[in-house]
Formats: sequence, structure tokens, C-alpha cells
Amino acid sequence: MAYVEVIAGLILLIVAGDIMIRGAVSIAANFGLSKLVIGLTVIAFGTSAPELVVGIDAALEGVPTMALGNVVGSNTANILLVIGLPAIFYPFTCDNNEVKRNYYIMLGGTALFILLCTIGPLSYFHAILLLILLVAFVTNSYRVGRLGNEVADSEGEIGEHAYEDLDELPENPLPTLRASLYVIVGLAGLVFGADILVRGGVEIAKSFEISEAVIGLTIIAIGTSLPELVTAVMAARHGHGDVALGNVIGSNIFNLYAIMGGTALVADVPVPESFMRVDLWVMALSSAALIPFIQWKIRFNRVIGLTFTLGYIIYLWSLSIG
Repeated sequence: MAYVEVIAGLILLIVAGDIMIRGAVSIAANFGLSKLVIGLTVIAFGTSAPELVVGIDAALEGVPTMALGNVVGSNTANILLVIGLPAIFYPFTCDNNEVKRNYYIMLGGTALFILLCTIGPLSYFHAILLLILLVAFVTNSYRVGRLGNEVADSEGEIGEHAYEDLDELPENPLPTLRASLYVIVGLAGLVFGADILVRGGVEIAKSFEISEAVIGLTIIAIGTSLPELVTAVMAARHGHGDVALGNVIGSNIFNLYAIMGGTALVADVPVPESFMRVDLWVMALSSAALIPFIQWKIRFNRVIGLTFTLGYIIYLWSLSIG
């Protein structure tokens, strides 16, 4: 039954998250936000919504280390799997200054997060700091997006056109009332899906005598990274590698600031010793591995994509025997 709960919870998270994103994007469009701003903020936050709800639910259920595992595991999966897998089929290059700027924000956020973990457990005060950084990031992204939108195409930025083919950005947004209903239904589905997912994950952890943190690093992390994977594949298929990278980077920033900030606001999050030895550093190295592709615009070809994907499989294998 625990496996059924996990599978059902993951499916519900994906479906509910998609419904919520469609509603939120339509509301944003109705209020005059550009596709550039929506792509860098609303979609990035929406694809991180499953992790946020799972994190808060895990804290409320008394297993906050599952939330920590979910964030660390999702950020690692987002880079090695979500970027690696699409590159195998649709190689791409990133030459976007906005993505580059956000990438270094992500690197800085990763370093800060690891520093906070070394002086953990993550508490209310850490949560406030992370949430302040989240607000600053969203505000700055909105400001930069609004100012840079008119000259985006001429300077090689993402631009409005890069989002035109993505299903999350419909040409005719839903009416605000209907879109609001989508958001409410999506959020309700996320809450219910997260609850049964966490309960099933805890039962599986108990039956195999493994920690909730490992469940968060593996099953839950992969499941909650599926929205990012779908978005990345879709973007790469349409030749918009910048969008694929931008969504992953934005989602990782939201994971660090919003999910861990929200979780630590609900309950203290202890940091297991195994995270300090291995998992946090795998996340850091994975994040740093993007430097040559973003700084020097090296192409994500099939060999690189396969290397990233195999690296993630090896990491999962190490967790299974650890």
C-alpha cells in the first residue's frame, strides 16, 4: 500500500502542479506581466511547488530530514538528470546573460545553504534569512525582466519568442476567475498528493530500515523533479536551451530559498552527518559543473548529456548501497 501511496502522490503532484501553473500563468498574463518575467519567476516557482508542499508536509509529519533530502536530491537531479537527459536527444547551447546572472545567484545560494547546514539544524532564523533572499530574488528578476524585455532579442537574451511554444504560456490566457479556480484546485491537489506521498515514503523507509532522508534524496526527489524534466525536454526540443537551463536554475534557487525557508519556518531541520560528508557536496559539485557551459558557452552535446545522466545514476547507486 505504501508504494501505491507514493505513486499516486507523485502523479497527483504532477497533475495538480500543472493545473496550478496554468492558472497562475494566466493570472500573471492578465495582469500584464511579460512572458520573460513569467518564465523566470512564475513557471520556476510553479515547478518547485511540489517540493514546497512536500517539505512543509514532511515537517508537520515530524520527518523534516525528508524535506532536506528532497531539496538536496531535487537540486542534484535538476542538473545531472533534467539537463543531462534532454541534451542526449536535443543538444543545445546557452548564450543568455540573464540565465548567466541567475546561475551565479544559484551558486551563491548553494554555498550559503551549505554554510547554514554546517551550523545547523536549520531553524526559524535561517528560514527568515532564506525567505528574505527569495523575496529579493523575485523582486530583482521582475525588475530586470521588465526593463530588459524590449531589448532582449537584440542582445541575445531569452526574449518573448523563446516562450511562445511552451504549453505553460498560452496565447489566450484563461479568464481571471477561471484561472483562480485552477490555482485553488491545483493547490488542493498538491496538498493532498504531498500528504499521501510523505506517508508512503515514511512507510517504505521503515520497512527497509533506511532513513527518511534517503527516501527524500531518491524517490521523492526524482518524482518532484519531473515537472522540471518535462519543461526542459519541451524547451530543448524547440531549440530553446536557454529556457531549459533558466527553468532549472530558477527552480534550484526556489528550492533553496522557498522550500527550505518554508520548511524551517514550520520546524527545525536537522542535518544528518551523511549529508555533510556526501550529499551536500554532490549538489555543490553538480552546480559548479555548469560553469564552463554557462561562462564560456560550451555546447551541451550528447556526450555531455550522457555523462551527466550516468553521473546521476552512479550517485543513486551509491545511495542504494550506502
